[in-house]
Amino acid sequence: MIAAGVAASAGPAWAAPRRIVSLNPCIDVVLVHLADHANIGALSHFARQDQSSTIADVARSLPFTYESAEEIIDRSPDLVLASKHSGRATRQALQRVGISVETFGTPNSIAESVGMVQGIAKAIGQVERGDALIARIEAAISAAAAPAGSRRIQTLVFQPRGLVAGKGTLVDDMLARAGFENVAARYGVDRWGSVPLERVIADPPELMLAPARSVTALTRAERVVSHPALQSIASRMKRADFPEACLYCGGPVLLKTAEMLAKARHEFWSAS
Repeated sequence: MIAAGVAASAGPAWAAPRRIVSLNPCIDVVLVHLADHANIGALSHFARQDQSSTIADVARSLPFTYESAEEIIDRSPDLVLASKHSGRATRQALQRVGISVETFGTPNSIAESVGMVQGIAKAIGQVERGDALIARIEAAISAAAAPAGSRRIQTLVFQPRGLVAGKGTLVDDMLARAGFENVAARYGVDRWGSVPLERVIADPPELMLAPARSVTALTRAERVVSHPALQSIASRMKRADFPEACLYCGGPVLLKTAEMLAKARHEFWSAS
C-alpha cells in the first residue's frame, strides 16, 4: 500500500528531506534501512524495545520521541512519516505549523509491504535504495518458499497474551509462501484475535510458532507462551521459535520473518 499523499515532483525545485521523523515502529525499520542516519531526526520510542523491534540496537543510537506534537516540532523536521494509527491530533498539529506529513497504511500482504517500502523510499528521495531493499526482501521470501508439492504444515502463530494472526494479515501471507497452513480460523480468529491457552491444549495444531521459552518471563503475557501446560501436548504439537518482532511489521522485517519460517519448517520435518 503506497503512502497517502506522496507525490513525486518532476520539477527541479524538489529536494530530498534532510531531517526526517518517524512516528511508527514499522516505518522506523524501513527508515533505518533506507535513510542516511544523519538525516533521521527521530524514531518512535517503540523502536528501542528489544522484544518487539528488529532494530533496537541501532535505534538506541538515534534520537526518539513519544510522538507528541511539541517534541516533534522541537526537532524541526522537514518531513514526518506517520501511520494511519498515529495520533490524528498530532498529525493535524504538525500540518498546521507547515510540517509535511506523509501517512502510510498497515500492509496486510507481501505486495502491500513492498508498496510501503516504495512509498517511503520515494518520500525520502532514496528510490534506488528502496529498489535494492525490495530485491533483498523478494529474494529472501523466494529462498524461504517450500518445495513444490510439499504438504502444508497446520500452524498457529501464538504470541504473548494469546494473540493470534489470522487470515488476511501479512503474517498469513508469509506463512502461505513458506509452506504453512494458518489454522487460526479453527479457533474462531478471523484477522487478529486472542485464543485461550486451554483451547490450544484441547485441540493443538501440528506446529505452534511462538517466542522462545523464557525462564525470566515477568508479565502474564510472557508467561502464557512459556506455560508448563504446553509440555503436556508436546507429543502432538511441535513448537518453533517465532519472535514477537516478526509479527507486526513488513519491509526489512520480512528478511527475518522469512529466515525464521524456513528454519521452523526445516526443524518440523527433521523431527517428524
